[in-house]
Amino acid sequence: MATLLYRLGRFSFRRRGLTLALWVLLLAVVGVGATTLSGPTSNAFSIPGTESSRAMEVIAEKFGGNSDAASAKVVFTVSGGAKLTDTNRRTAIEAAVAELRKAPQVAAVADPFEAKTIAPDLHTAYATVSYTATAADVPTAAREALLAAGDTAKKAGIGVEYSGEVTRTAAESHSSEALGIIVAAFVLLITFGSLVAAGLPLLTALVGVGLGMLGIQLATGFFDLSSSTSALATMLGLAVGIDYALFVISRFRGELTAGRSGEEAAGRAIGTAGSAVVFAGLTVIIALVALAVTGIPFLTAMGVAAAGTVAVAVLVTLSLVPAILGFAGRRVLPKKRRNAPAVAGHTGKVPFGQRWAQYVLKARIPALVISLGLLVVAALPALDLRLALPDDSTAAVSSTQRKAYDQLAEGFGAGFNGPLLVVVEAGAGQAGAAAAKVQQTIAKLGDVALVVPATVNPAGDTALLTVIPGSAPTSEATKNLVFAIRDHAAGTVTGATIAVTGTTAVNIDISDKLSGALVPYLAIVVGLAFILLMLVFRSILVPLKATVGFLLSVAAAFGGLVTVFQHGHLASLLGIESAGPIVSIMPIFLIGILFGLAMDYEVFLVTRTREEYVHGAAPDEAIVTGMNHGARVVTAAALIMMSVFAGFILADDTIIKSLGFALAFGVAVDAFLVRMTIVPAVLSLLGRSAWFLPRWLDRVLPNVDVEGEQLARSLASSAGADDRQPALTRG
Repeated sequence: MATLLYRLGRFSFRRRGLTLALWVLLLAVVGVGATTLSGPTSNAFSIPGTESSRAMEVIAEKFGGNSDAASAKVVFTVSGGAKLTDTNRRTAIEAAVAELRKAPQVAAVADPFEAKTIAPDLHTAYATVSYTATAADVPTAAREALLAAGDTAKKAGIGVEYSGEVTRTAAESHSSEALGIIVAAFVLLITFGSLVAAGLPLLTALVGVGLGMLGIQLATGFFDLSSSTSALATMLGLAVGIDYALFVISRFRGELTAGRSGEEAAGRAIGTAGSAVVFAGLTVIIALVALAVTGIPFLTAMGVAAAGTVAVAVLVTLSLVPAILGFAGRRVLPKKRRNAPAVAGHTGKVPFGQRWAQYVLKARIPALVISLGLLVVAALPALDLRLALPDDSTAAVSSTQRKAYDQLAEGFGAGFNGPLLVVVEAGAGQAGAAAAKVQQTIAKLGDVALVVPATVNPAGDTALLTVIPGSAPTSEATKNLVFAIRDHAAGTVTGATIAVTGTTAVNIDISDKLSGALVPYLAIVVGLAFILLMLVFRSILVPLKATVGFLLSVAAAFGGLVTVFQHGHLASLLGIESAGPIVSIMPIFLIGILFGLAMDYEVFLVTRTREEYVHGAAPDEAIVTGMNHGARVVTAAALIMMSVFAGFILADDTIIKSLGFALAFGVAVDAFLVRMTIVPAVLSLLGRSAWFLPRWLDRVLPNVDVEGEQLARSLASSAGADDRQPALTRG
């Protein structure tokens, strides 16, 4: 592989104009496709085959209508001694309802006074607005008409707030990406000491992200993708795109400094650092695509889309980066070094990586104990991890959705925001009687505030009960109630089937499905890590150490996530307005992404250590040399990834905000505590046994040559043959 990449690097450098033109053409083609074929995205989550999903299909079939159609609630409130039933306020609300019925794509509006949706204290009421289309298909004009309809009520001194997916705008903020790019540019400038070298990774990463985003937009015309997909892919694409280009450009600069021509330097950089980039990219891609094992369609789609963006970042690094280096030439070097003679090694003060490695090896046991202690402390809050899908209770406190949620909870009870729908199916004409018995059973269960009498379909074979829990939708009590209804009501009536659904039940089923898939997915990722690292390092203990380190990083990331987003510590400092359960899809995504990134650092730091040891260096000497060559670049790469991920804490989307924080914290822990402290300390303690591999296993395992050692020997051999050829000719 290294030889093939070496040739690709030289070709791209030599034919840089053609390479650049091909990438521009590809961007144009995908851009046209994205413009003409793109479709809508969705914030809805569902899992085909679960009880709640099947029950939703039954409701749509037996009661008619579109179960995916959008809806919204308009919440009216007054305070003090005022009441909504006062003549002038009632008139204002009825006028607002009349305006709502005139809004575009509105199918029906339930008047609070006709539907009896007024709180007992007469301070809170709501109107339910049903639409003819899904939330993604509701146009901006309809959203604006919804928000404007409440103005009449506001003039009468009535508070008006709105909830529901249709109330959320599709506007996106790019401040998070901009902040990450600014910090990344600063780190690159310090690392390279050249504006040109600092700008190249940013340029090529933006090309890769742009192509990835256009590809995702194009895919929305053919697949159902979550609205969080683009933000996730942007986050990953920026981080790995900048880092991968950083590794290649660093190697290219080293080859130039050693006196090689630009084309040869590009070939060697892609053949060596490029090989590591391919391996690192593959680990991220495989981990993301492996999300398919969960059997959850929306999660699989998000994983594949993000993996596609990472794949584009790898291709850009291998092809476009050497082409751009061809245009930049020696300008990637600092001015004082552009015309300097070739140097064989480092001169001047001892590099940071060497000094740090020597310090860790000198105090390896204290360094190991302190690092492990910090990881354990960081991971402890993860024992209290609670999972749920986001709803209006997790929206910003200042948002209209959160205000509406709180007002409804205060007026009607905490469980009002998460009603459960119980579907009772029986023989023709028998559903009503069966539902009455089921209602009596449910009413006796704990944490039930109200069971609304059943609605029966015209055929009389299906009835629908609405159950209002006593607790909030994301509480453990409501989750227990869902399971209690399923356990107790199922055997209430002979010949009838009972199923629990509704948004709250769907979310509970999804969270349970994700929790059940977590252990198998973790086993796949850990097993993959061990096998891949065994191929790279030709060792058993080194992959085992790397895998355990990865698990420690994940545990610490979970702990940090729970501390900030669930317990609320430091939440205000990070701009997080409300604490609550962690988004259900977070753990599985965090494991997959952090796995790939952790393997990046392991490869770039430890491969050089192994190479030095194989060439005869003592174990500790090999560790110091490996850290000397890799620590500076890995430190810069980690800081860039942390800044890119941390920038997404500014995002409005709960999933992206929490994922950005968890990845930034996880990368910091993995890079600085695990890879740069625990790894050298453990390698030093293991000594020569760290690199032991049974002979039979060594023969079985293929040699992937990530460091490009075989390429180096081949090039050295070719150079020797070229040196001898003139003498043979003259003879």
